[in-house]
Amino acid sequence: MEAKTIAMSLASNRSLIFPTSPRSSFVPTSRFSRLPLKRACIGVDGFRGSALTRWNPIVPNRRRLVPVRATNSEGSSGLEKVKEYEEWDSWTAKFSGGANIPFLMLQLPQIILNAQNLLAGNNTALSAVPWLGMLTGLLGNLSLLSYFAKKREKEAAIVQTLGVISTHVVLSQLTMAGAMPLPFFVATSAVVTVGIILNALFYFGKLSATLWRLWEDFITVGGLCVLPQVMWSTFVPFVPNSILPGTTAFVIAVVAVFMARTGKLPEEGVKFVQSLSGWTATLMFMWMPVSQMWTNFLSADNIKGLSPITMLLSMMGNGLMLPRALFIRDLMWFTGSIWATLFYGYGNILCLYMSNCTSKLFFAASTIGLISWIGLALWRDSAAHGHNSPLRSLKELVFGS
Repeated sequence: MEAKTIAMSLASNRSLIFPTSPRSSFVPTSRFSRLPLKRACIGVDGFRGSALTRWNPIVPNRRRLVPVRATNSEGSSGLEKVKEYEEWDSWTAKFSGGANIPFLMLQLPQIILNAQNLLAGNNTALSAVPWLGMLTGLLGNLSLLSYFAKKREKEAAIVQTLGVISTHVVLSQLTMAGAMPLPFFVATSAVVTVGIILNALFYFGKLSATLWRLWEDFITVGGLCVLPQVMWSTFVPFVPNSILPGTTAFVIAVVAVFMARTGKLPEEGVKFVQSLSGWTATLMFMWMPVSQMWTNFLSADNIKGLSPITMLLSMMGNGLMLPRALFIRDLMWFTGSIWATLFYGYGNILCLYMSNCTSKLFFAASTIGLISWIGLALWRDSAAHGHNSPLRSLKELVFGS
């Protein structure tokens, strides 16, 4: 009799232990799929498919996950969605890491050519390489390295690290040839060394929050100072050659950072200042195709100096990072990557084709490949997130979920 009473009591309170849910409370795939599953706490007894779970508020001080009731067919469909999400998560990370190959191939020919000229004593040939432009790119890589290290995007951080190192090698060659002033190179080397060490320590959790904030403030001020100066210099001699844009931006940046750190700005303003370093680095890279096309417009003959293979490698490197940026809904990363893919890589290929500097077959293959790749990225992303239309993915990217 006592056993029967206990059994009836358990049956009457069964909903407190294993609460059942109406069909409308099933957890849709899109709700948990916006965060990378490898970073989420999923699984009961090591079963990866148990991401269709929810929190049980009855059990205090214990993270107990209770499965949501579902039929076999719905459970199977949910597991397939989870598997598809995880597969695309893994592939996008691999694509992002694979961008190292075309980006490294972009710098290697220049490094080899510079070394050959240095060995031959032809130092004047290295004067054709603009050290100021290379320095701007290095600062952009360094800022983005900090951005991706903070987001724990390992593959993208490695891409930026290799960009910093390869560009620094080129600058060292220019310094040996006398094309870059030695004091500037020494200062640049110090910043690069400190930056790589601090980012590595931060990524592995070995850096204090105070030092990291100081580094973030430094790259924020540096980025805001360099960007307007580079934009202004593009249009010289149509505008006066002046350092006023950079100086003005430097003062504004210092004031903004000081107000953010001393609590003089509202929360929205503090977040805006914190995001400036990443956006200024992205805008610096976005300005590169504008500068190149402006040069092409002023002197059409200069376009013959562009290599179609170099532009193709640039398009491929930035294009390989598009799926990852879209997948994690990073608007800044996606904006910079799609801009560089379309305007720096493909845009210059189009200019080369219109100037009869490349073949029709090369242009057609580049066009078809680019369209196919972007279409594949949109299609697979929408499928991984359980959307019926790729436009839903773009909407979440721009406006959030």
